[in-house]
Amino acid sequence: MNPILRNILAVLAGYAAFTVLNIGLILLGLQIIPMPEGIDPMDPESIKAGMKLFSLPNFIVPFIAHAGSTLVGAFTAAKIGIDKKMILAYIIGGLALMGGISAVYQIGGPIWFQVLDLVVAYIPMAYLGGTLATRK
Repeated sequence: MNPILRNILAVLAGYAAFTVLNIGLILLGLQIIPMPEGIDPMDPESIKAGMKLFSLPNFIVPFIAHAGSTLVGAFTAAKIGIDKKMILAYIIGGLALMGGISAVYQIGGPIWFQVLDLVVAYIPMAYLGGTLATRK
C-alpha cells in the first residue's frame, strides 16, 4: 500500500478510536458518577448552566475520557502508520486538543480544570501513545 495512503488511513483510524472511546468513557463515567440533578449531559448549555453544582468527581470523568481516548487514538495512528509515527500521534493529539478548546469555549468550567485538561490530556497523551506504539 502507498505509504501516504496508509498514513492517512492511520490518522483516520486513530481519530475513530479516539472518538468512539471518548464517547464510551463519558457514557460509562456518567453511569458511575452521574451529573447533578437537573443537568442534561447531552446539552452543553445545560452543563454550562449547572457547572456550579459540580463536585470534584464530576470532573474526573471528562479528564479520564479525554486523556485515555487521546492516548489510544495516538497509539492506534502510530501503530498503523508506515513512517513518521510520532507525527501521526501528534496529529491525533492536535485534533483532540482542538476539540478540548472548543469544549472550554462552549461549556467552560473552573480554570483549574480547563488548564489541567488542555495541558495534560492531549499533547502529552499523544506523545505517550506514540512512544508506546514505537517501542521495540
